[in-house]
Amino acid sequence: MNKIIGNKLKILRQSKNLSQEQVADFLHISLSAYARMERGESTSWASHFNRICEVFEITPEELVKNEGVLNEKEDFVNIEYETQSALLNAYRKILEKYEGQIIVLKAIIEDLKRSKE
Repeated sequence: MNKIIGNKLKILRQSKNLSQEQVADFLHISLSAYARMERGESTSWASHFNRICEVFEITPEELVKNEGVLNEKEDFVNIEYETQSALLNAYRKILEKYEGQIIVLKAIIEDLKRSKE
């Protein structure tokens, strides 16, 4: 699954005539971290999902859809169900994180209200 996304990232980057360094700079990560994403050795693409879509000027659906990306050098890259599942899991983890933060902030607000009374 990571290799599929990695290949797609490489194709998108090449189609925009960008270097790995330029994309890494845009994502605020090291060149080696981005290179690992392209090689499929990292799941960190999920953490940078929105910025990746922004740099390549695509929608989130286009990044994970099954049809793939047309490139002059290559045909379509098929994205398998595993990739969509990984993305869903990444979104769930992010949602859980924010839900936890909301609970903490609500508790802080309640404490502040009580301290004013």
